[in-house]
Amino acid sequence: MKKTEKHNYNLILGIVLTAIVLIPAVIGIFYTPYDTESMNLALKMASPSFSHPMGCDNYGRDIFSRIMKGSSITFLIGVGTVFWGSLIGTLVGAFTAYYGGVVDEILMRVNDVIFSFPSLLLALVFVAILGPGTYQVLFALAIAFIPSYARVVRGEFLRQKSMDYVQLARLAGAKDLRIMFVHILPNIRKVLISSILIGFNNAVLAEAGLSFLGIGVSPPKASLGSMLSDAQTYLFSKPELALFPGLTIIIMVLGISLISKEVA
Repeated sequence: MKKTEKHNYNLILGIVLTAIVLIPAVIGIFYTPYDTESMNLALKMASPSFSHPMGCDNYGRDIFSRIMKGSSITFLIGVGTVFWGSLIGTLVGAFTAYYGGVVDEILMRVNDVIFSFPSLLLALVFVAILGPGTYQVLFALAIAFIPSYARVVRGEFLRQKSMDYVQLARLAGAKDLRIMFVHILPNIRKVLISSILIGFNNAVLAEAGLSFLGIGVSPPKASLGSMLSDAQTYLFSKPELALFPGLTIIIMVLGISLISKEVA
């Protein structure tokens, strides 16, 4: 009973932490209190106040508004990355595991070679080729994340396809696609959902890292990573420039991590 209560507590905490970041991020897609790109030198380095609860940056831009917009961009990139990465990875893993043969060997060897490189390093290569920008980062991260999803799904499909319920479905005359996506896929949903949530966290950190390096979301667009990069010069004179975007990333990642741990 105590163990169940602990699991519930972790799940609730994860949902609360995620909501703290997610709600402003979703609102930020449609509305921010101030323009996130226009500079106002009269408010340069303004301290937190009622009008600007987190103060203003070195260009006089409202930090809270930029965190709202930056979180929404990071959130959309994370969602887009795991959507396309998991979709293509699931298809590759499912078909190679179910049919096997030469195609499986070739695709999995290619997958293993790609998987041997860190996702962020692969994303750096793709972004260097495609150039910086929101859609370029999303595309680069999605490609870099495909191998990890393919490996997870392939392993689960290999384990499931020899089970009795699959054999019974075949005897009942079920087609291959129905067996794969109606019978097997729902039985690996917990592992897949957990992998998607972990992938979302990795995408958030990767996007922040790319933007921090100046090759992610292009300025003057708001990005949590670029905000941290801009704050380096002012770490001691105005630490809130780095504190607020840094805390936003930490809270988002921690919340999703707690949720993924409990749904696994």
